Amino acid sequence: MKGRKSRFRWYTAVMSALMALACIPALAQGHDAEVKALKENEAQWNRDFAERDLDKIIAHYADDAVLIVCGTSPSSGKAAIRQGLAGMIADAAFSLNIQASKVEVAKSGDLAFTQGSYTLTLTDPATKKRIQDHGSYVTTYRKQGGRWKAVADVAVSDIPPPEQK
Repeated sequence: MKGRKSRFRWYTAVMSALMALACIPALAQGHDAEVKALKENEAQWNRDFAERDLDKIIAHYADDAVLIVCGTSPSSGKAAIRQGLAGMIADAAFSLNIQASKVEVAKSGDLAFTQGSYTLTLTDPATKKRIQDHGSYVTTYRKQGGRWKAVADVAVSDIPPPEQK
């Protein structure tokens, strides 16, 4: 009887290990699918900016999101983000493109971030000339209802601020 229990425990341990190993490719596939979904989300965001569709742009944000951009106070919540972006996309010179160089998804599968670069064209309100800006961004995402929503979006310009006189 003692030998049977020992063989059963050994069998159970081996089967448990094999089942755990079988899950590793599924976890990797799930991770890869989430990375792909985030890349597709940001590609769509670029298209929404190109179309200047404020409703679609704002839909990428969670209700409690914060947008932090150089030269302005943080915008907290969708209403404040909408107000801040409305003026930008109304500018005839407006153009924005983001390009992720890094996409990370938490093992839990419900948090992620992208890091990359952006290019932005706007009209300088003082000079009425076009300004070309470029810099880096980090966007933190949380999964809500099966979709990735930005909860913290931070952009930092590579262009130094003008000298104070």
